[in-house]
Parts: sequence; C-alpha cells; structure tokens
Amino acid sequence: MELRQAVAITAVVIAPFANGQEADNWKGETELGVLVTTGNTEETNIKGRLGLIREVETWRHTGDFSTNYSEAEDETTAEEYLAALETDYKFDKKQYWFLRGSWENDRFSGYDFESSVTTGYGNRLWRSGDRSFFDLSAGAGYRYNKLDRVNAQGEDSEKEAIVRLAGQVDYALSANALFRQKLSTEIGLDENNTISQSETSLQANVAGNLSMKAALRVKHVSDAPAGSENTDTETSLSLLYGF
Repeated sequence: MELRQAVAITAVVIAPFANGQEADNWKGETELGVLVTTGNTEETNIKGRLGLIREVETWRHTGDFSTNYSEAEDETTAEEYLAALETDYKFDKKQYWFLRGSWENDRFSGYDFESSVTTGYGNRLWRSGDRSFFDLSAGAGYRYNKLDRVNAQGEDSEKEAIVRLAGQVDYALSANALFRQKLSTEIGLDENNTISQSETSLQANVAGNLSMKAALRVKHVSDAPAGSENTDTETSLSLLYGF
C-alpha cells in the first residue's frame, strides 16, 4: 500500500468530523506542559495536546493530537508528533462499530513515520455517571510504517495486515479527580511486529475548567528498527483546560 492510499483511507475516518457537525456539540481539552531548567543543566521540555469528542445518540467522534519536544545542552533529545481519529457507530448504549486512523512521527524511533487504519467491534462493558466507563475493542486493519533507512532485507517500509486490541478505563475518583488508563496492541500478521502502548494518567481540578495532569506513557515495539530501543517511556506533568 502506497502512502497516498493510506492517506485516502484515513480520510474516510476524518470525513464524519467535517460533515454537518454543530460546534456546540463538541467538547474538548487542551493540554500544555513546559519545563525549562538553567544553570548547571540547561534543558527545555514542551508538551502540547488537543483532544476533541462529539457524542450523539448513534455516533461518537474523537480526535487526539499531541506533540512532545525536548532539548538539552542545545541538542534535541525528543521530537514527536501524533494524531489519531476515530468514529464510532453505536448499535445501542454498549455496543459499537469503530473506524480508526493514526499517524505518528517520532524523530528518534527509527521510523520516518508510522501509520495504521483499523476497524472493528467495541463494547462499553461498564458505565457509571458521565465520567466513569470501561471500554474494550477488537478489530483488524493495515499498517504502513516508513523506515528512516533501508533495513537488512533491503526494504524501506513495513506494510502488513494487523489485529488491534484496545481498552480504556476512566474512573472518577471524586467530583474533582479522574483516573484514566489506556492500553492498546497492534499485532502484525506478516512481519509479526507487535506495537503496544500504555498511558496512565491522573488529573485533578485546580480551578474552574483548569486541571493539573500527571501521566506516564509507555510504548513497546517488539521488532524495532536497527539502532532503536524496543521500549520508550514518557513522564509528564501538565496543565489541562476543558471546554
């Protein structure tokens, strides 16, 4: 599958976001974390994120866009951009069909970029109030990852069918605190490369729509490109504004 084909398929995921949506039905959150140290150690870390969701009786649309940049002693140590879009058609209050597209560009991952498109079945197994729920989903799709350099087999990309398994738990610890756990794994059916991700976060309201958020993100690639680590971790502390 060529890149233009992957982009075309991902456009199918984006389409519902731009088709007859009313602005007042959207909810979202913006996130910003900045850490600057000077003196014996000079380091800058900037993390930004935009999350959007629109949910009506039969549809739910979500979008997540984030960036992470770090610099130490005038040398870039991290530079990452991520985007994920998903649309869900709800059969009832629990069951839904999903279509998801994702794209990631991590300068130090060994990939020029990573992308995937998946579709499948999801179930909201548990829900309590407006803020607590437990989702599980399973589906299949296609992965297209462009390598930074040609590998030992003389290939410059990874193209394969995948199976995706994912889960998310949101739990309201109180009226002002929320715990969130996201887990996902995409299993390659041709190259047998499995990419798994976990994000654990805790956010607490500071004032009004402003919250403080602490998060730990872990990504594991079973067959990482040569010269790259199999596991990446990211710890962050940021301010989050809901709207």
